[in-house]
Amino acid sequence: MPDTPLALRLHEADNVLVALAALSPGTEVEGIRLTEAIPAGHKLAVRAIAAGTPVMKYGQIIGTATADIAPGCHVHVQNLGMGEHKQDYGFGSAAHALPPVDTPATFRGYHRPSGRVGTRNYLGILTSVNCAGSVARFIAEEVERQGWLAGFPNIDGVVPIVHGTGCGMAGKGDEGYETLFRTLAGYGHNPNFGAILMVGLGCEVMQIPDLIDRRALRDDARFRYMTIQQTGGTRATVDKGVAILRELAEEANRATREEAPASALSLGMQCGGSDGYSGITANPALGVASDLLVRHGGISILSETSEIYGAEHLLTRRAVDAPTGRKLIDLIEWWEDYTARNNGQMDNNPSPGNKRGGLTTILEKSLGAVAKGGSAPLAGVYRYGEPIDAPGFAFMDSPGYDPCSVTGQIASGANLIAFTTGRGSVSGYRPVPCLKIASNADLWRRMEPDMDVNCGEVLDGVSLEDKGREIFDLMLRVASGEETKSEAQGFGAVEFVPWQIGAVM
Repeated sequence: MPDTPLALRLHEADNVLVALAALSPGTEVEGIRLTEAIPAGHKLAVRAIAAGTPVMKYGQIIGTATADIAPGCHVHVQNLGMGEHKQDYGFGSAAHALPPVDTPATFRGYHRPSGRVGTRNYLGILTSVNCAGSVARFIAEEVERQGWLAGFPNIDGVVPIVHGTGCGMAGKGDEGYETLFRTLAGYGHNPNFGAILMVGLGCEVMQIPDLIDRRALRDDARFRYMTIQQTGGTRATVDKGVAILRELAEEANRATREEAPASALSLGMQCGGSDGYSGITANPALGVASDLLVRHGGISILSETSEIYGAEHLLTRRAVDAPTGRKLIDLIEWWEDYTARNNGQMDNNPSPGNKRGGLTTILEKSLGAVAKGGSAPLAGVYRYGEPIDAPGFAFMDSPGYDPCSVTGQIASGANLIAFTTGRGSVSGYRPVPCLKIASNADLWRRMEPDMDVNCGEVLDGVSLEDKGREIFDLMLRVASGEETKSEAQGFGAVEFVPWQIGAVM
């Protein structure tokens, strides 16, 4: 349309604009004639920016010019670097409680004895060590071959949870061991599992009796366990595992969907394959949905510590108190040390795909990423996989590697995942359904079979509030059983990726 703007100014203090389409040299934008091509989603200088001075987007510093930048020039990796990273944390200075909703929303879920509510009802085969992974898959395949699961209509399927660790690691008290312990225990308690069979080899560092004795997994009706060595090898373990799952299915099938308040939802929020539009459309729209869930009394979880770097001050200002804000900065400082001792850098992000989409520095990427968290007060800061059961907006420590981060959120109790993307991400996270949210219309057109929501419509005039409500309403329908695009395509078999910290021994 003739009156559609060619570029977007996100804040009056910004000295760059974001191109809304691929722009050719000589194009006039806000009275400035472009001196070079600007790809869609990328930045262009709206006024002269001297080398060594800040580049502003969202009204925030996204880096420092590494060369003089003339008006109309492309602003990207060739002339923009991270610069120094200093923030005023202002603990709690912008924490404002959100008003409760007038009419509480509901969904239809599976009520568990723990008081939590599942959005799916799976049988799980949880493994304590990589050595049990193939056997867990053999059990699931044998259940499918025998076909008896069709006689249990309230069960969504069997999910083998396999991974690449559990041995060759230090034992109790070690950071890596305790992280894996929380992850396995959290999956065992996730309300989207109607019942769990845990399979180990027998000689691994992550011993099943430790999980049992420390009461991480205790529920005779919903939980059984065995080891391959004690059971008699592969064939005997598969036969026994199938028999146990059939018994567990009798219990899990008793659960039926019943009305539950939206406060029973625990939402894990992710972004992956981000682009220059992610922080303008999909992420803030998800932030609106996040705020709606918090207003209903639910839990909303933001993660990926390495991808809030440079924007953590926006979260600390929303912390309910100074100790909560300080916990977030403690995580940031741990990550700075962690990357340094592994010869890495916190600004090694964005990825090549992010850069092709228009993101230049980790500061820019982080400012867009935190928009997923809406405006609710930061109610708590948690370790990876630590149980989150207090209502409100929370932060859980994790890497920026998407499957690893989602694994931690599910271990923390998430029964629903919302995942924004600008480049196109394909993944799923059984036993938890995952909504895929596209940041731009081109992605939606190219990959509609993988995407659940088109936030490119925000650039066409749909308000963030309306799009956020659309996401929230879809969340309720998915929580009630509507299939996501990822589920329809069978994703979720390989995305259990616990965070492996420490030496492999």
